[in-house]
Amino acid sequence: HILEHSVLCGSRKYPIKEPFVELIKGSLNTFLNAMTYPDRTCYPVASCNLQDFRNLVDVYLDAVFHPRCVNNEKTFQQEGWHYELDAPDQEMTFKGVVYNEMKGVYSSPDSVLAREAQQALFPDNTYGVDSGGDPTVIPQLTFAEFRDFHGKFYHPSNSRMWFYGDDDVEERLKILDSFLSEFDRKEIDSTIATQKYFTEPKRVVASYVAGEGEEAEKSFVQVNWLLNDGPFDTETALAVGFLDNLLLGSPAAPLRMALEESGLGEAIVGYGLEDELRQPTFAIGLKGVAKEDIPKVESLITETIAKIAEEGFTQAAIDSSVNSIEFAMRENNTGRFPRGLSLMLRSLSAWLYEGDPVEILRFEEPLAKLKARMAKEDVFTPLIKKMLIDNTHKVTIELNPDKELGKVQDEEEKAKVAAYRAGLSPEEIEKVVADTEELKRLQETPDSPEALACVPALDITDIPKEAKSIPTDVSTVGATTMLTHDIFTNDILYAEHLMDLHAVPMDLMPLVPLWCRAMQRMGTSKRSFVDFDQLMGATTGGFSLSPFTSSIRGSDDVSAYLVLRGKSTSAQAGQLHDLMAEMMLEAKLDDKEIFKQLVLESRASMESRVQSGGHSVAAGRLDAMDSVAGYVSEQLGGLAQLEYLKTLAKRIDSDWDGVVADLEKIRAALVSRDGSVTNLTADAKTLEATAGAVQSFLDALPAEGTGAATEAWSKDLVLPPVNELITVPTQVNYVGKGANLYKSGYELHGSAYVINKLLGTTWLWDRVRVSGGAYGGFSDFDSHSGMFSYLSYRDPNLLKTIANYDGTVEFLKDISLDKDELTKAIVGTMGDLDSYQLPDAKGYTALMRHLLKVKDEERQQRREEVLATTEKDFKKFGEVLEATRAPEARVCAVVSPDAAEAAMKERPDLDFKVTSVM
Repeated sequence: HILEHSVLCGSRKYPIKEPFVELIKGSLNTFLNAMTYPDRTCYPVASCNLQDFRNLVDVYLDAVFHPRCVNNEKTFQQEGWHYELDAPDQEMTFKGVVYNEMKGVYSSPDSVLAREAQQALFPDNTYGVDSGGDPTVIPQLTFAEFRDFHGKFYHPSNSRMWFYGDDDVEERLKILDSFLSEFDRKEIDSTIATQKYFTEPKRVVASYVAGEGEEAEKSFVQVNWLLNDGPFDTETALAVGFLDNLLLGSPAAPLRMALEESGLGEAIVGYGLEDELRQPTFAIGLKGVAKEDIPKVESLITETIAKIAEEGFTQAAIDSSVNSIEFAMRENNTGRFPRGLSLMLRSLSAWLYEGDPVEILRFEEPLAKLKARMAKEDVFTPLIKKMLIDNTHKVTIELNPDKELGKVQDEEEKAKVAAYRAGLSPEEIEKVVADTEELKRLQETPDSPEALACVPALDITDIPKEAKSIPTDVSTVGATTMLTHDIFTNDILYAEHLMDLHAVPMDLMPLVPLWCRAMQRMGTSKRSFVDFDQLMGATTGGFSLSPFTSSIRGSDDVSAYLVLRGKSTSAQAGQLHDLMAEMMLEAKLDDKEIFKQLVLESRASMESRVQSGGHSVAAGRLDAMDSVAGYVSEQLGGLAQLEYLKTLAKRIDSDWDGVVADLEKIRAALVSRDGSVTNLTADAKTLEATAGAVQSFLDALPAEGTGAATEAWSKDLVLPPVNELITVPTQVNYVGKGANLYKSGYELHGSAYVINKLLGTTWLWDRVRVSGGAYGGFSDFDSHSGMFSYLSYRDPNLLKTIANYDGTVEFLKDISLDKDELTKAIVGTMGDLDSYQLPDAKGYTALMRHLLKVKDEERQQRREEVLATTEKDFKKFGEVLEATRAPEARVCAVVSPDAAEAAMKERPDLDFKVTSVM
């Protein structure tokens, strides 16, 4: 993991501090990152611009095969670990980007559970250790071991190379040859040993760091199996994939349903089938389990699997599963992730283990064979018996809360550092101080413009001057605004139906996310939940329900809608819309046990988000102190939602009838044509063929809601502005600070996008990540609301990070950019503006532009402003950012109780309000 970070910090051909960051700054990449798995590290790049793509490939190949980090211990110290001491009389600590990243990972109980499970299933091969790094042992790694590891494994003889696209194959081979020709073939044993099967099941009991309060008294239990002695053959892999989908793939799947409806836990854990490593595994369990109920969960899993093997799956369940998987395979919708890289990752799960890299990507023939077998025989019962019921390679993990563990871990870390320090002479202590200073000096000294010129970059003339528009036709159908986008979608209709969220009374707003889930989970007056879910799976690509809110620039209005999103083939658009109408109008909302489970699940998922994605929670709080849209979003999905869920969990038992009445009030107010918007994406032929289905859905909706809120949302609807520290059990911090730039008189200019992009790859990257040791540091500018936020991720610091945020103003006012640096910043920004999109995403983007009143003329103007950005714009924006360190600016951070206490002592002037969450 440390090598994955370090090889991207300079190479033979690109001898600068971080070529990777230079590429982020100034490339049109659609993907640029690296990922470490338990048995491989992948270095993928992607771009839609051929010259840019070749530049990325060149930098990455040089980084992997000729990195400077193997001769530069300072990179190892920065990215891995080092002792940090600012002065002889101060506290000595461990620092390092990966070290801190992994402290964050180990603060999340879900991550601890996954690690315990993998290591217990594979005690005898490489999967039995953590390739990410265990923070308690990272400081044992020496620079010599680090360098030797690269020498042994980072050789072309041990690499797999993958290209995807319509570029010239001959040219690809020439690029590879320019690197590979200087190496000789070498025998490298990097095979992953096969884990031998256990002859009897095992059990592991472990602990996780828990907070105070009743919520902390919850355990995790997960049952895990090793399924095979190597990768499956193609047909078995497909059959096991179907089995996984049948058991767990939808809320109506029997194993998932048995666990979710048992009342024994809050949410499912375990990923079901995991087939990316040499030997596939299967895992399932629950979190939020009372200690005394752990045996009941284990029995329930065993009994449910036995019952399914005995009774088999219904034909309706099989039809639903087959259609869902087949629809997904044919649609091949990888979202923002490039399709070529998605195929590469799939291919590796065979190729890495001596399999055929292309065979695993073919699905037509094995699918046809499997469907033929399924028509004649019971394919799944023998699989369940062999892999789950009669399988002795089974491990049960019980993970219990420990309120003292956090303290113990902190004390152990401090004791290690203290023991090391105690063995140092005064001269050696001075050397640690000098080394700390030297590392910081290197980190904070920028590369010279001459050195940076080595990284290949595009020129502004390579960027199209015209903004691309998305074909959009806007019309009115009754009370509904209709948007259609004539885009080729391979016979699939993508539909969004939006209803106006302003209709919901504000006191019911926090209930809307639960209402969305309940609508999809209790069946309808026509059919049971299982029948409804299976019919949806068998005939459509599925649909979902969720709220959306945003500010609109230059207006006090808030764009707020309920979004019903669905997709199907052209032929099934009638069925899709019939089922959507049935759900919206006839969904049941009165199943108390199911609703209670949904509340507990949502709460568990929010708690996990606060602990492992605290930066997004902090950003939401800052927005809620600033704008009405931010306040409403906070009610729907922020910390306010978590607090509401805790109260709602109790209210279900004391006032269930009142809860049901509230759920029905939301439907009555919200489900109507009044103020509705429909957005359809498909080619003209499909749009024409499906128009009747869409019309009959709209006709089925009431003209207006009953009991709808009539008062406009007040501009005063915001959280009180305070500096807030949100405390949870964690070893790292997530630090946010922000202010609204429009309120201090700033008028939007395209250069803001360029400046925001550059800050994340220069000042904030260098100060918060590189020398601060956080896993991430960046800024975010919401051009709709005017909110500018600084955020950090898995950060060892709190007040130091706030000081670095405040230093941004001087950084911009004193900035000196040469032409190359400025060009890079502009090109990188254009890469973000022109990001690659699949057809459904294009249609959705056009919908967002319509809702937020962003016209193509304005987009063209912003584009021209981006392309014309100058150094003067940066200096001017430095003045604008004074707002972020003015007294009105606010801090919000997710931290440990100890970190909060220390910050309050050191900065009483910030008058922190502490909110304890877990």
